[in-house]
Amino acid sequence: MDNDTPPAADQKRRFPLFLTVFLAVFLAIVLGGLFVKWLYFPSSFSPVTLSSDEQKELNKKLTFFGIQNEEAASHDPSKPLKPEAYSEDNAKREVLFSEKELNSLIAKNPDLASRFAIELSDNLASAKLLIPVDPDFPILGGETVRINAGIDVAFTNNRPSIKLRGISLWGVPLPNAWMGNLKNIDLVDEYGGEEGFWKNFAAGIAYLKVTDDQLVVKLNE
Repeated sequence: MDNDTPPAADQKRRFPLFLTVFLAVFLAIVLGGLFVKWLYFPSSFSPVTLSSDEQKELNKKLTFFGIQNEEAASHDPSKPLKPEAYSEDNAKREVLFSEKELNSLIAKNPDLASRFAIELSDNLASAKLLIPVDPDFPILGGETVRINAGIDVAFTNNRPSIKLRGISLWGVPLPNAWMGNLKNIDLVDEYGGEEGFWKNFAAGIAYLKVTDDQLVVKLNE
C-alpha cells in the first residue's frame, strides 16, 4: 500500500547520515577553534638548546667575530693570560652558522627565547615574532600577536643584497605602504651609497649566502 510504513532499512539509513553531518559540523568547530587559537592566540616557542659539542663549536665561531660567552671566556684567575703577537697570517675569514646555532643564540636572551625564531632556506631568512598585547589595550588585551617576516639574502654584483620580502600580521600580509614602500627594495643599493650602516656593512662583506639551514659569511680584509 502507498501509506505503508517505509521499510526498516530506509529508516536505519537516516541515522548514519545525521551522524555524518553532526560529526562534520563538530570537527569543523573543533578544527576551526584550534586554527583560531593557533593564528590569533599563539603559544610561546620552545627555546633551542645545543649539546655540549655543538656549544663548543658555536663558541669557536663566535670567537671568529671577537665574541666570547661566559663559558668560553671563563678561565682560572690564578693563571694569567698568555701574551700573543697579533697576526692575520692564515687568518680564517669565512664562518658558517646553522639555523639551530642562530636560534640558540636568541635563546640566551630570556625576553626573546620563547618569542622569536629564525628559519633559513635558499636565499631567504624568515622570522617569527610573538608580541604580547598590553592587558589594558581595548582589543585583544593580554593576548599575543604573531608577526612573520621574510628577508631575501643574496650576493650579486660582488656585494650583498638584502630585500624585505614582506611582513604579515596573523597571517595577513601588510600593505607595502605600511612598510615604508620598502618591499622588494634592495636596501644595500638604496642606502649603500650614503655614509652609514648599509655602506659599511656592504664594504665589509666578501661573500654572503643563505641556504637551507645555513648562513655563510665571508669577511673582507
